[in-house]
Amino acid sequence: MLLIIMGTFSVPPARLADARPVMAKMLEQSRAEAGCLHYAYAEDLETPGLIRVSEIWRSRADLEAHFASAHLAAWRASWSELGIGDRNLQRFEVMAAEPT
Repeated sequence: MLLIIMGTFSVPPARLADARPVMAKMLEQSRAEAGCLHYAYAEDLETPGLIRVSEIWRSRADLEAHFASAHLAAWRASWSELGIGDRNLQRFEVMAAEPT
């Protein structure tokens, strides 16, 4: 079973330049974790400051280790300073994946 995380969060457009290096560090460290098959942020083209999140994890244990990681705690600690909010993420459990 794979775990997929999909969703969004918002960054005030005036703070995007400050947030990008913090987000890049989060991506780099998360992608290096055991069980991380995909981890990406993408800026929405129509809504300035809306960041789309997509993650794929090999197992629940891998995702739980991610939730307990120091870099995720540091990322969360930066939200207030960067104005990050409107977080809306959902977890999906997938039994199989195949190309379409």
